[in-house]
Amino acid sequence: MSLYRKDNQFPAPRAFMAHIRRAAVFWAVFGHVLMVSLVLMPGTAHAVVEIDITKGNVEALPLAITDFASKDDIGAKIASVIADDLKRSGLFAPINKAAFIQKITDPNLSPRFEDWRVINAQALVVGRVTAEADGRLRTEFRLWDTFAAEQLIGQQFFTQPENWRRVAHIIADAIYEKLTGEKGYFDTRVVFVSESGPRNDRKKRLAIMDQDSANLRFLTQGDDLVLTPRFSPSRQEVTYMSFANGQPRVYLLQLETGQREIVGNFPGMTFSPRFSPDGQKVIMSLEQNGDANIYTMDLRSRKTTRLTNTTAIDTSPSYSPEGQQIVFESDRGGRQQLYVMNADGSNQKRISFGDGSYSTPVWSPRGDLIAFTKQSGGKFSIGVMRPDGSGERILTTGFHNEGPTWSPNGRVIMFFRQPAGAAGPQLYSIDLTGYNEERVQTPEFGSDPAWSPLLK
Repeated sequence: MSLYRKDNQFPAPRAFMAHIRRAAVFWAVFGHVLMVSLVLMPGTAHAVVEIDITKGNVEALPLAITDFASKDDIGAKIASVIADDLKRSGLFAPINKAAFIQKITDPNLSPRFEDWRVINAQALVVGRVTAEADGRLRTEFRLWDTFAAEQLIGQQFFTQPENWRRVAHIIADAIYEKLTGEKGYFDTRVVFVSESGPRNDRKKRLAIMDQDSANLRFLTQGDDLVLTPRFSPSRQEVTYMSFANGQPRVYLLQLETGQREIVGNFPGMTFSPRFSPDGQKVIMSLEQNGDANIYTMDLRSRKTTRLTNTTAIDTSPSYSPEGQQIVFESDRGGRQQLYVMNADGSNQKRISFGDGSYSTPVWSPRGDLIAFTKQSGGKFSIGVMRPDGSGERILTTGFHNEGPTWSPNGRVIMFFRQPAGAAGPQLYSIDLTGYNEERVQTPEFGSDPAWSPLLK
């Protein structure tokens, strides 16, 4: 996508009291509080968003997002996507436009702040969309602190008209970052397995969409069974498992060109492929003679390295963000449990000790947590624990939940669920409080989601 941004086009006086007092964001995952404290001018009201990780108490920040000025409906559509992104995060509560007192016609003028304070809008987003002589769209926006009567951020973007949705996601990310001090996750995509047809004759196709379910397209035609797609952290590329020609193989697929290649021809079954953090290796499980062990392959030299050597089933490996450690599941102790080892296969140690079995571990992009699927008491749960196994916490439980994947900022998990009696699985997302759970809409059944890094 061709998108050009100009930053700092508009002044931002004192930057929300020195960037919201350096964006007073405190997130201690267990037993503490995430606090986005919006410190305003002395003597004025202030808003506090507090998320208690153990109790999940949430007070979302009220903000007003006006329709961007434009000659057609494009401005309203961009504003709507921004509002939807921020609302889904659980941290923000966009105010109903019917409550707005002032109609913004020129975003370059200071708003009447008293009109926004009276409806309790702690922040205000205004903007405009115009057409350039060369056919590109110019989209500009401003974020205001209504109680301090100060501009927090102002940016403008130039892009082709068909990319308007992505501009909206980028603006939502900018607002999220300015008000929380952390990167957003809205300018991302999700690859997943789209399922259709009866249970005994299910057609599975690789599909990709924006994180808000828009712009869906299919990457495979459904001629062969496909499983476990995973994004490259450095390229527009995914790896996945396919039973093309009846043989289970791991493939690489270039998203822009559609070019597909086999990672390697191995005897036996290869499955659960995933990229290393630098995108230069694929780590996977290779089954031989009933046992499954973990291997890595250098994508440049095609050299393979064996990391585990057991008579058990070792699978679902996932690197830590810095690439120094690997978490995986193994039944070497009699049932599936989670283990961590160094990147060279040394120092293998078990980290899960709760009731039930553990599977599909994936390391958070922040490095602080490992998400997993837990099966216990006839139910499947999605949970998180620290890399040493401490602080285990269940986020959601149901008849069948599985396959967690992290947003690139490590604050939201997507997974798939199939309720009892349902015809097929569906995608869901949940944040680390465990309270902000939402269905991710897909036109067909969906499973095995994988979240992309932020687009570039």
